[in-house]
Amino acid sequence: MSTGLLVHRPHGIEHPYATSLDQRIPVLPLTGEPVLLGVQALADLESVTCEWAPVSGDPTVLAMAPRVADAADAAALAGGEGHLAAAQAASLGGEGGWAVQTPPVADSTGYRYRFHATASDGATQTTDWYSVAPARWVADLPSGLAAQLTGADERLVAGSLEWLVTDDAVHRVRFALGIAEGDHVVGFGERFDHLDQGGRRLDAVVFEQYKSQGAHGRTYLPMPFAHVVGADGSAWGFHVRTSRRSWYDVGASETDRLTVEVALGGTAHESLDVRLYDGDPTAVLHSFLDEVGRAEELPSWVFRLWASGNEWNTQALVTERMDSHRELDIPVGVVVIEAWSDEEGIMLFRDASYAPRPDGSPFSAADFEFPADGAWPDPKAMVDDLHSRGIKVILWQIPLLKTAQSEDGLHEQVLAEGEAMVHEGHAVREADGTAYLNRGWWFPKSLMPDLSSQRTRDWWTAKRDYLVRDLGVDGFKTDGGEHAWGHDLQYADGRRGDEGNNLYPVHYAKAFGDLLRKHGKAPITFSRSGFTGSQAHGVFWAGDEDSTWEAFRNSVTAGLTASACGIVYWGWDLAGFSGPVPDAELYLRAAGASTFMPVMQYHSEFNHHQLPLRDRTPWYVEEVTGDERVVPVFRRFAQLRERLVGYLAEEAAETVRTDRPLMRALFFDHPGDAAVWQHPRQWMLGVDLLVNPVTEEGAQTWSTYLPAGEWVDVWTGESHQGVQVVHREMPIDEVPVYCTRAGWDRLDHVFRP
Repeated sequence: MSTGLLVHRPHGIEHPYATSLDQRIPVLPLTGEPVLLGVQALADLESVTCEWAPVSGDPTVLAMAPRVADAADAAALAGGEGHLAAAQAASLGGEGGWAVQTPPVADSTGYRYRFHATASDGATQTTDWYSVAPARWVADLPSGLAAQLTGADERLVAGSLEWLVTDDAVHRVRFALGIAEGDHVVGFGERFDHLDQGGRRLDAVVFEQYKSQGAHGRTYLPMPFAHVVGADGSAWGFHVRTSRRSWYDVGASETDRLTVEVALGGTAHESLDVRLYDGDPTAVLHSFLDEVGRAEELPSWVFRLWASGNEWNTQALVTERMDSHRELDIPVGVVVIEAWSDEEGIMLFRDASYAPRPDGSPFSAADFEFPADGAWPDPKAMVDDLHSRGIKVILWQIPLLKTAQSEDGLHEQVLAEGEAMVHEGHAVREADGTAYLNRGWWFPKSLMPDLSSQRTRDWWTAKRDYLVRDLGVDGFKTDGGEHAWGHDLQYADGRRGDEGNNLYPVHYAKAFGDLLRKHGKAPITFSRSGFTGSQAHGVFWAGDEDSTWEAFRNSVTAGLTASACGIVYWGWDLAGFSGPVPDAELYLRAAGASTFMPVMQYHSEFNHHQLPLRDRTPWYVEEVTGDERVVPVFRRFAQLRERLVGYLAEEAAETVRTDRPLMRALFFDHPGDAAVWQHPRQWMLGVDLLVNPVTEEGAQTWSTYLPAGEWVDVWTGESHQGVQVVHREMPIDEVPVYCTRAGWDRLDHVFRP
């Protein structure tokens, strides 16, 4: 028997929203369903057949036919134009597949199957036998199985509890919580599509949806938690206490119930606990955070302007960009340097000279020499210079290490690091004990450190120790974190992939926060991915998005849903980071909105240094658009932001103390006011400011709903009584912002310096 002609993996690559050519579809069929069995050809095949049989029966030979992955589906999953889109589409599309559909499965004892392949050169392969057993939903568990749902009794819909079982295991649970007509359901982590998820279906799995998150309903930062706010202002909430994948039908199928489905461990004895919380939205959030952890107060400099561009890949460029900020009197507080490393191990400055360490032991700054004509001739001097200007320095990270399988010509040191990671047991492992290689499209086939254990967190961050200890770096952009695909991956904390994958970004941010604490620094991590427990770890941004008005609106929604789940320090790439430079109107409207968000930052995507550039600096946007308003208006917003820092720091401290979100949708303060749900992109920023950004192209006037109370237009000083919609002209250098009368004395000087 020859080998290596084809591959079949029953679970495929385990992309949560797409199938691969080499898998079984569905992985766990229901009784009465047919099964599509697929293989991926590794050679030019002349024929492929499948033997299919009940476990105790004789096989039937099924002829297989070539199958091509749907390129359109792959492109849609990729999220459109951009430097990662083609890679993502290529990972999902392609030719070389063969498939056959079986008859409907009925025998509960299961089926077995295997494949025979003949290549064009006459070589053959017969695979091992695979097995599959059909599953069924039952209300009463069969003999030999045991499972329990706890905590949901108070709101459990009678007769809704069901278990998905095979003869020897419980795989999922499904149940419904009662909701009433007019209930609004908000939460599930950071969500881009809608504030209120009522009438919709969604799931909770950490996923890198590269752009177009709002269109696809997918997120980097899900949580199995939500608020339910009634039409009468009554409120409650729930937390499904799991790190496995879960699914929600929020009144979409039946309006009086919120149906929850949760993956279980697939053993004969399973359980799931649900926590219900009563009280107003802040009380619900407080109870949830008591359970999962909450943010700590971070230094006030996080509220200053953050600036970055992926192509700021030399010391000269970073310095020039910061010089331009100073020359144009646009204050900046933080620079995020993404392209500082070789992007192989993301631990050493590109162009640095050093003696390799075959054992993968950590370096200190004294171990490096930096060529005067290199990209980074003196990183320490650069950091010191930026600090002297009052600018903090954040360096980019990703929790992956390239390998010889992923790329040719890697540096000697990164290969040594990989060998040490595997040899010393620091890598996430496949079910067979071999090191897991990233199945995703970004840094494919790279090693991933097992950050579930303190041992590996210490080992991985020790390699970055010198960046903080010797160079004085102030934080890390903990990018990525969504790369664990596989239900049966093995983690050092004892979890399998189905239970541990969603927790990976939580461990990742914790690791770098602890590194910073170790050196007396605040734990400033800047993450896009997370899960339950991420609340306690640093700063977040909304991930990758195009420069469009739709993405602007979706990002506002993302901020409000994230905050409803306890994420305090949050922002986005204002006006988007991907695609051509935004026009002046979008850029300035987005900058105005970001002035009144917890984090204000601009960023631009890698574009292979092609002209025209795609920098999002205000002066470059002005140059490209020819609109001379850009720099002075952006300057006005950035200077206003500086004056807001004290207010934001005080309000963040109050948020940490009380759990009332810093940036929060209006239902938190006015749960009984039905009108607030008609204005889902308005928010309170702290106790006194109501913000309603202009998010429609070409708008000259804008309408804002003011809830109960007396409100002051911060630009004109005009007073308005609440419980009404007010209309006003909205010039490009203003944002609809209203202050409580009680807070106006406190903030008058901020808006009228």
